[in-house]
Amino acid sequence: MHTKKAPTALGLIPDGNRRWARGHSLSFLSGYRMGVEKFIDFANWCKDYGVRNITVWAFSTENFSRPSPERKALFSIYKRVAKDREMLSMLHNNETRFNVVGNSALLPKDLVKALHAVETETMPYTKNTINMLIAYGGKDDILHATKRLVKAAIKKRVGEVTETLFRKYMISSSVPDIDLVIRTSGEERLSGFMPWQSGYSELYFSKKLWPDFTRRDLRTALAEYDRRQRRFGV
Repeated sequence: MHTKKAPTALGLIPDGNRRWARGHSLSFLSGYRMGVEKFIDFANWCKDYGVRNITVWAFSTENFSRPSPERKALFSIYKRVAKDREMLSMLHNNETRFNVVGNSALLPKDLVKALHAVETETMPYTKNTINMLIAYGGKDDILHATKRLVKAAIKKRVGEVTETLFRKYMISSSVPDIDLVIRTSGEERLSGFMPWQSGYSELYFSKKLWPDFTRRDLRTALAEYDRRQRRFGV
């Protein structure tokens, strides 16, 4: 299915993994493992529907406030996923480039190494892209760019500050403006998700917990996007 105006770039906030696990009397780790498996399916569905760029929020800067054992467990999951054959096959079969966006200095070195290896392996692909937001926060992104720009200005390396110039200094400079943002679990807010790129995004909130999200749910979201008239302030 290709809608008349399928979003080129889609943002995803896959919320509800822990609640799903509690509802099924499972550990929170089981919920996140199921969430990762769901994302592999989701990426394949998006490719079928003509979506070429996906930005998924895996771990925010605010998530560092969670208990240390939970953080370590999540990072362990992500490290295993980086080496998972199913994930790598999906990337290669769909000719998809994997791109990590966030403050890698906050992450364990072994995780950074594993994620970087996937980035390197998929670098030749240009047709499709998956951006993984990890150790990412919207305010942190803006502040990071501002600090870098001020330092450059002090050294007289920049002239007039434009939107294009500012964007080059952002952590998320490689992420395009997002057409549609999908958030699951019934939460209806962006929580700092890509403030620069999502300024004119269409928003779609699903009551489904992320592991329960289906291909039909995605099709419904894309159909809703197809019906909307985007004005961009006009």
